[in-house]
Amino acid sequence: MRVIAGKARGTRLAAPRGMSTRPTADRVREALFSIVQSRFGLEGARVLDICAGTGSLGIEALSREAASCCFIEQDRNASALLKRNLIAARCGDRADILELDAPKALCLLSVRRARFDLVFFDPPYASGLYATVPEMLCSLSLLAGEGLFIAECSTRNVLPDHLGNLVKDDRRVYGDTALELYVLEDE
Repeated sequence: MRVIAGKARGTRLAAPRGMSTRPTADRVREALFSIVQSRFGLEGARVLDICAGTGSLGIEALSREAASCCFIEQDRNASALLKRNLIAARCGDRADILELDAPKALCLLSVRRARFDLVFFDPPYASGLYATVPEMLCSLSLLAGEGLFIAECSTRNVLPDHLGNLVKDDRRVYGDTALELYVLEDE
């Protein structure tokens, strides 16, 4: 696994052994960032990486000039790898890591009045987080008005057209992986 583009291009990222963490494949990340950059530039973007694992999505965004990235990862082993990867990519100064479960971390970010332009969400496929996290993201007003929410899921798990105030804008399939893109519903 490596950083695909930007200042940290080519940097190898550590990945865990076993199946406890499932990093996003290079080709899926490359397609994802092509989509993101066709919609808006990453320069200056505030990014949130929920269930970050090794941090490959957030680190890729930082490498491509995002202003900051907040990583949420409750697994201590994955978080340790994430910290190593931030050091290797030389972008730890623009990163914040919350070692909490996603709902608790989102509540903390709400108290801090955080808002994000781009949100990545890649939980364990069998988790119940697909229903709760998007709802919390909306109710806590963590996504900026023109923001983009991207959920990674199994192709067998088609997410609903509406998740809270989020409306599905696009769905892309890459092998067994699907990317579901959402925007805030017009009021």
